[in-house]
Amino acid sequence: MNYSSLSPLDYRYYDKALAPYLSEEAAVHYQAQVEVALVAELAEEGICSKKVASEIAKAAQKVKAEDVYKEEAVIKHNIRALVNVMKRHVSKQAKPYIHLTATSMDIVNTADSARVKDVVDAVVVPELVELERTLINIARQEKDTVQIGRTHGQHAEPITFGFALAEYVDRLGGRIDTVRDANKELRGKLSGAVGAYNASSIFIKNPVDFESKVLKRLGLQPARHATQIVEPEYLLDLHHSLASTFGVLASLADDLRHLQRSEIKEVAEHFQGKQVGSSTMPHKRNPIHFENVKSLWKAFVPRMMTGYMDQLSEHQRDLTNSASGKFTLELISGVTIAAKRLRRVLDRLVVDKEHMTSNFRKAADMVVAEPAYLLLAKYGHPDAHEIIRQLTLRAEHKGTLFVDELRAEDSVKEYTAKFSQSEWNMLKEPETYVGLAPKRTEAITKYWEGRLNEYGLS
Repeated sequence: MNYSSLSPLDYRYYDKALAPYLSEEAAVHYQAQVEVALVAELAEEGICSKKVASEIAKAAQKVKAEDVYKEEAVIKHNIRALVNVMKRHVSKQAKPYIHLTATSMDIVNTADSARVKDVVDAVVVPELVELERTLINIARQEKDTVQIGRTHGQHAEPITFGFALAEYVDRLGGRIDTVRDANKELRGKLSGAVGAYNASSIFIKNPVDFESKVLKRLGLQPARHATQIVEPEYLLDLHHSLASTFGVLASLADDLRHLQRSEIKEVAEHFQGKQVGSSTMPHKRNPIHFENVKSLWKAFVPRMMTGYMDQLSEHQRDLTNSASGKFTLELISGVTIAAKRLRRVLDRLVVDKEHMTSNFRKAADMVVAEPAYLLLAKYGHPDAHEIIRQLTLRAEHKGTLFVDELRAEDSVKEYTAKFSQSEWNMLKEPETYVGLAPKRTEAITKYWEGRLNEYGLS
């Protein structure tokens, strides 16, 4: 870590797994590899020798970001600086072929697509998949753990804690699919200064085919119609999929944060032996990890607006994204950091079943109002919802049990007399009124477990 740096990504949230793809050293490395792929294909076309291509490939391994930046400080152009540094490491015979037929954005856009594609495949998706597996495991473990459902911050109907987590299993799984699909669509270009293959047409009979072969070496497809830049929508779609994924992570974190409230206390983050929750209140055990994920989401997701604004580029290209575009890839870091933090805390999540049961019991008498009104309607009561509403208010006012008020209400006895014993038992044992929550949890977790196995990731 560099504590003299300016960005929290470097001194607080630094992730070594991301550095080989998202660091400035990585950017220079990938740009050099685009230059290498270009010359390798020039050799295949017979424009230069394979010996020259090999020499340039070896030279690329010696290029460092520091050297490129020093050169840029002199000549004021980043890609020409890269080319100049590469030329220092090759023979006179090889020098003319570095960057031949290319424009700067051929190199920059292609390198960015290549490194983003690699980091999403190698780091982001595997991390999201591990988080998904963790959620699947907890949801299955808790599929029968009865919990009071909540809507609008109020007690609603009985569910299970596993069912509550199954929501996020499904939402995160869908986002992983979207991220993977968008990542496959990232494109590169080697079509020159305005995208019309002007320069490559001088040397190559089929510049479009040549471009495809160069990009194939880098694991990319060519943009369908580039100008000086690759159409921004490819990368924008990936960023949108990551931003919406981040939203799922933040929503999950927020739900679990609220369940840690002192008055709810149904889950808890595991606290390490010497961990401190407050500088002045020794008893505090704050939900810091869940809060951190939400805080990261607030910091990074608004950057999507920068991506949308960077869609606009005058004619074949302008430089209005020259600074702003350098920040957009940080969204990848934010999502990855949040996913890792969530997975770590969920691996040791404390589920307080005693408090979950206690909270459920507080609401248990009233939550059977729904099945009670449905049963009255089933047996023909013309205004079941209204009479049950009145009975709940009466029970609340008198401090009596709703079920007792229902049994005693003369106006509904012709209907309640038709209730079966199992239907009365359901009203007396509201914890059994969970619908298909356990089965739906099992179905959702089974589906996504199968999808993850299809990815071929361990």
